[in-house]
Amino acid sequence: MAQTYKHILVPVDGSAEAELAFKKAVAVAKRNGEDAELRLLHVVDTRAFQNISSFDTSMVEQVTDTAKKTLDKYIDYAKEQGVKNASYSIEYGAPKTIIARDVPKEMGADLIMIGATGLNAVERILIGSVTEYVTRTAICDVLVVRTDLNNKLITNPKKQNKR
Repeated sequence: MAQTYKHILVPVDGSAEAELAFKKAVAVAKRNGEDAELRLLHVVDTRAFQNISSFDTSMVEQVTDTAKKTLDKYIDYAKEQGVKNASYSIEYGAPKTIIARDVPKEMGADLIMIGATGLNAVERILIGSVTEYVTRTAICDVLVVRTDLNNKLITNPKKQNKR
């Protein structure tokens, strides 16, 4: 019997890698039947705003509004492709634990589909990769998307994403 995934979580951050993960997740949700749930997640890293001396809530609201517009487009795409149960949430806090543990536990996720890191080696050493953390600590299966929609290795995500 083939493995089926009924509760698929896709973290999206506006990157080309995340969009490819989303598009592949749509295909996985369709293959797993009409009752498969596709949940998109955007995490606003509030720690990024802590060092700004003139912090005000309008900055967080602006980031949230931008995320909502992107997520609305993704949901429309998923529904056009035949995914009936597609939704999103926007969370605030530390992306690593929210993506790896908090939201998967809350929604009963059985699969996280996440884009490969967009960080270079120095950035990974200094701040760590969310993708790397999720693959090590997630409470469910994790699929890291490293190829385009034609299963070719991504060399330039911005160009590949246009297909």
